Amino acid sequence: MTKAGPSDSGACFRLPVRVYYEDTDAGGVVYYANYLKYLERARTEWLRAAGWGQTALVSDRGILFAVRSIELDYHGPARLDDALEVEARIAELGRARIDFAQRVLRDGKALCSGRVRIACLDAATFRPRPLPDDMKEVFAGDD
Repeated sequence: MTKAGPSDSGACFRLPVRVYYEDTDAGGVVYYANYLKYLERARTEWLRAAGWGQTALVSDRGILFAVRSIELDYHGPARLDDALEVEARIAELGRARIDFAQRVLRDGKALCSGRVRIACLDAATFRPRPLPDDMKEVFAGDD
């Protein structure tokens, strides 16, 4: 796994992904919705690399992250057995949100790219909650 930590300002986290048969449609290409799974895995592993697992965030801090919106463009097909690289980079940090710029690449060429807005929520109420200061500092590269 190639990675850059969230504390690296402007850094891009990279997660290798292999295309399996289950990822493809009847035409033998990755079904469009499966790109969302790849993007989710990259964000989850990015957070884990920063030292925060999703389960611990809920149990220890009472917060969780949820997708608020996605804008995604498809540029080309991925196919069975392709070795892909999924990127996640913070594009913008808000009080209670993180906007990610993400791409899925094959051999350095973008197959899809987009922006994913993640909301920080109170785990009990599902209402927006400010990002914890220590996390925000790491995400902003100010640590």
